[in-house]
Amino acid sequence: MSTDNLPADLAAFAARLRGHALCRFAAGQPLLLTRAPGRLDALGGVIDYTGGTVCEMPCAVATRVALQPRADRVVRIVSLGVEEHGLTPVVEVPLDALLSNDYAAVGSMLRADPSASWAAYVAGAWTVLFGEGLVPSFPGGAEVVIDSDVPAGAGVSSSAAIEMATLLAVARYAGADVEPSRLAHLGQRVENRVVGAPCGLMDQLTVTLGLADSLLVIRCQPDQIVANRRLPQGVTLGAIHTGVKHSVGGRHYTDARVSAFMAHRIILDHLRALGTVGAADDPFGGYLAEVRPSEFATAYLPLLPERMTGAAFIAAHGQTVDTATRVDPDTTYRVASAARHHVRENANTYAFLEALDAFERTQQTAFLELAGELMIQGHDGYRDDLDLGAPEADLLVALAMSEGPLNGVYGGRITGGGSGGSVIFLGDDRLPALLPRLAERYATESGCQPTILLGSSDGAAAVGVNSLVW
Repeated sequence: MSTDNLPADLAAFAARLRGHALCRFAAGQPLLLTRAPGRLDALGGVIDYTGGTVCEMPCAVATRVALQPRADRVVRIVSLGVEEHGLTPVVEVPLDALLSNDYAAVGSMLRADPSASWAAYVAGAWTVLFGEGLVPSFPGGAEVVIDSDVPAGAGVSSSAAIEMATLLAVARYAGADVEPSRLAHLGQRVENRVVGAPCGLMDQLTVTLGLADSLLVIRCQPDQIVANRRLPQGVTLGAIHTGVKHSVGGRHYTDARVSAFMAHRIILDHLRALGTVGAADDPFGGYLAEVRPSEFATAYLPLLPERMTGAAFIAAHGQTVDTATRVDPDTTYRVASAARHHVRENANTYAFLEALDAFERTQQTAFLELAGELMIQGHDGYRDDLDLGAPEADLLVALAMSEGPLNGVYGGRITGGGSGGSVIFLGDDRLPALLPRLAERYATESGCQPTILLGSSDGAAAVGVNSLVW
């Protein structure tokens, strides 16, 4: 087994697999190796599902997958280290049980045992490749081993990293030539339809198409890549995991998403009743984030209830157009504030990019301070408008801003889906030295165990599928 031509972390992964008690790779047979990083969400976050523009950077930490074909029709999945979290490290699934276009049924089967439900993120790759007609048949099963240093529940897309590293390997094994952005859509389908978590698309796109030390700017309508914008010289992004777990399957995330789609439907029904748009028309192209802030504040915000029960909404408007969620009649939703956050955050994302451009041209740190303030506005919106904040994240932002530009940090915000997870910081070259001090202060005041996330790496598509003979 030669690993000379592998990226360093894949070479180390292959070496770890050699002789591992749980690995059953056959000697002399080909092995496929892939990796997908986590991601840091600089601005945008949850506005991906309303068509907003987001700014994401792939992390240095990554998930690695090794896949080898099997002659039988069994998919055996091993996740190294999950037993430390009380989970089952080995899951075996009959291949034919995965080959269905009834994604919900497959998902229910894979999630029946909570200690083994993590395997749905992996096994779902076979289901969506088959269900979408991209792979009509598989010649046999597979031996799959996963290793990851992307912290789970940290809001840095550990789930998307698993999905995309697996999909890349399975598609290659099956001989399916799937374009990377289409593969990202399949990863979202795994999470939405098989796992049952209502995520947007930005995570899968970022861990697939992102480049090291660059912001992947995505206009999520649904997958317009605006730029891989390299960070300006002297600008650094880093993060601290609060130690509080986040989940996009959690109630707060789902309620905030439903609230945004309820607002969109109320606005459309109002315009259609006025007769200024057709009965089936949407002047915003299906995306709430496309509403301009001035039009929203003047014409639509007064229409939106601060709180509305699902039952009242269904009676007046029916369901929303969102395919990943349903309005629950027994839940009370924060409609106006959710819409306000999405519209404001989309506008702020463009202002954030303009501030970075201005800093790059002028080297005036006032523009970094502006960019940092926009991040803090997004952080406050998560807490105040979406109920996706966390006291621990507030503490981290406050500690960072007590250091401020004088010590190399200009702003911070909770990442991804919120409700815990990580806080990302915008800083200069002094940020890497500052983060350990921040983490120490945070640990003392919160009692939580933080983790520092620094560095960046290329996404799964740039690394590609590597192979060796075992």
